[in-house]
Amino acid sequence: MKKLVALVLALALTMGIVSAFAATPVAATELAYKGKLHLMHFSTSEESEGNGGSDGFRTTLAAWKAAHPEIELEEEVLANAEYKTTIATRATANDLPDVFLLQGMNTIAWAKGNLVMDLTDIIKASPYYSDYNTAYFTPFTSEGKIYGYPVLTGGTCTVVIYDKAMWKEAGYDAFPTTWEEVEKADAYFEGKGIDTISFGNGGQWQMNSDFISTLGNRYTGPDWFASLIAKSGAAFTDEAFVKALKETKRLFTETKIFNDDFNTVTNEDAREYYISGDAAAFIGGNWDEAYIWQTLKDSNEEKWNNMAFAVLPQPADATEAPNSQNIGLGYAVAINPKVAEDPDKLAAAIDLAQELTGPAFSSYVAENYALGGLTAAGEVDFSKFDPITVAFYNWSYVDTTTCEIYDSYINSAVWSVFNTEVQAMLNGQMDPEKVAADTQAAYEENYLKAE
Repeated sequence: MKKLVALVLALALTMGIVSAFAATPVAATELAYKGKLHLMHFSTSEESEGNGGSDGFRTTLAAWKAAHPEIELEEEVLANAEYKTTIATRATANDLPDVFLLQGMNTIAWAKGNLVMDLTDIIKASPYYSDYNTAYFTPFTSEGKIYGYPVLTGGTCTVVIYDKAMWKEAGYDAFPTTWEEVEKADAYFEGKGIDTISFGNGGQWQMNSDFISTLGNRYTGPDWFASLIAKSGAAFTDEAFVKALKETKRLFTETKIFNDDFNTVTNEDAREYYISGDAAAFIGGNWDEAYIWQTLKDSNEEKWNNMAFAVLPQPADATEAPNSQNIGLGYAVAINPKVAEDPDKLAAAIDLAQELTGPAFSSYVAENYALGGLTAAGEVDFSKFDPITVAFYNWSYVDTTTCEIYDSYINSAVWSVFNTEVQAMLNGQMDPEKVAADTQAAYEENYLKAE
């Protein structure tokens, strides 16, 4: 099979892709349990319309129910916002369902409160374990124990989209792998009156989600952020992370690589610079890729044909993960520890969790939406997708390594300080050490001390 790899949920909608294929059958496991099993989730029928992850979840769930008519599956399905508040209320009352979706930011507290079952050995014994992308387990891990099967589909927040023809004219067969080479190319593009890369940080969060989450990983490696999440010793003032802030400041304020107005325009504005040809590349998220794909497909097919994807270039003084990009699954299928009181019921809950995140789900979303989840899809026919979609699937799920999206974890009080001060830093109003110190203080007050 020609290896392929990823597009976002939004692209599936804009392309008008529908669920035209039958779901991959779930494993025909014999289960002894004959009673009720309560599942709570947020994949409503409305959300599944055009949403590949939700559609795949509902389709796989229906197949599992059909395969196990002896089990009475009680579904409690809420809209996403309502789900978050309801599940939190249920957790406070120690009244969680048998099986439910666990958000990464709740893992540590709920594990400490014995609200979620330790699934470490069970997950490692899964028949699908060798095909799991184990990086997705990070937000659902506490003190070395895993508390859920990462569910639904993932999309990147940091992709470099570039015009192959423009970079070919500048003397590059592909987007450079180092910032040093990008700076050399900048001289050519500046001579043409073109920005080398467009970026928008007008909303403040973009520098966090779309840039520093990945650039930071190049300096710290993944264990540093895992330690921040786990409250196990890492600090924003650690030298490696301060180096990442210094490099961010250098790139955006001491070079001419980016558009001058990067700190005031949004990512929506910045991607228009790329679409119009005023920038040779753009850095954004999977949702931006989907918009650019559709816009160019409709208006400029030649430029659409020249769309290509790359990871952030590697800084000269960074030593970690040069091929990384940030991508994640924000929820996991978790099991209430009370279910273990009935071994047969527990076996049914485990089987359900494994199938909702296993090859039946991954093959369905790959074949129908060019998306990926926890489990590798295996041999899937992607022939109905265009080459750009295939290239993005490969880039997202096969050809790159993954790291975490910072602001998917910890809490908003910490990131509010960080995002505001990073923007000020890039306006020349603050130095990296001050940003790191203030963010660490917010982390200690709002997260480290919190139960």
